[in-house]
Amino acid sequence: MRAPQIAFDQLVQDFFLRRLINQRGASPRTVESYRDAFELLFGYIEQRLGKQPSALTLADLDAPVIVDFLEHLETVRHNSARTRNARLAAIHSFMRYAAVRDPASLPITARVLAIPSKRFDRPVLGHLTQEQVAAILKAPDRTCWTGQRDAVLFAVAYNTGARVSELTDLKVRDVLIDRQAVHLHGKGRKERVIPLWANTAAELRAWLTRLHAEPEAPVFPNRTGTAMTRSGVRDRLDRAVTTAQRTCPSLEGQRVSPHTIRHSTAVHLLQAGVDLAVIALWLGHSSPAVTHQYLEADHATKEATLSRMRDQSPGPVRFRPPDRLLAFLEQL
Repeated sequence: MRAPQIAFDQLVQDFFLRRLINQRGASPRTVESYRDAFELLFGYIEQRLGKQPSALTLADLDAPVIVDFLEHLETVRHNSARTRNARLAAIHSFMRYAAVRDPASLPITARVLAIPSKRFDRPVLGHLTQEQVAAILKAPDRTCWTGQRDAVLFAVAYNTGARVSELTDLKVRDVLIDRQAVHLHGKGRKERVIPLWANTAAELRAWLTRLHAEPEAPVFPNRTGTAMTRSGVRDRLDRAVTTAQRTCPSLEGQRVSPHTIRHSTAVHLLQAGVDLAVIALWLGHSSPAVTHQYLEADHATKEATLSRMRDQSPGPVRFRPPDRLLAFLEQL
């Protein structure tokens, strides 16, 4: 194979700057996800081959190395199949770009592009009852600064069904007080305005008054004034769940994450009779087909549907084996 037309480090930089950012206009979250994938990959190759990332060539990223890297993610880092597939998607995207920029690399890129995504079972989405959500919303101590922030944070999360990244990215300018709504900036640059209940709007208005922040400041800051992190939100939610268990014992043993609150919002909207297409818009889904998963999660709606149908099956009849040998087998 002839020498590559472009150095590997330049190829990687062009992929991020020219392909992802300039040509595709990828969102900052997509760029961050792809960056994380390559940092993990280069770290793995450096440990395996002893080569610095700047000294690598495209041949060092051949299919066997990528397959071993994906195995490393699952067995050593204990990543899920979903995370594995996300890392592979970033590598696939780069390899498609490399094939165009450097046709001589086609044998390598073709082998890597042939690595399939891993199939995995999609568990039924976990969600909370309305009573459980109410207990969590009441849990924060509103007499202190962090407690008041947490109370407003959880109320907005449940009201809007926002992703945790949308909550941490929420700026003061995104709170539309006159419209009693918030402006969310979602995945893939999708934006939406979600109305607020009167109580949620009142709590949010009071919080902003206490915050005295500039329009570009985060609505939910930490003690240093910067936006809360994902892990920070998760930690505060864990504390609220622990407190809520005292008044709502059914929360004991439940695994509650910020995404559980989002799922609960969707299921409760569904139970209230809201159309799936509206729920898809509410949650910022790319397609109503994504929202269909909540039909699978909502057992109450299924039971209500079943109750409206007449059971046409005959009553139970005791089975009587027609033969002594069959009767013997039946007793085993």
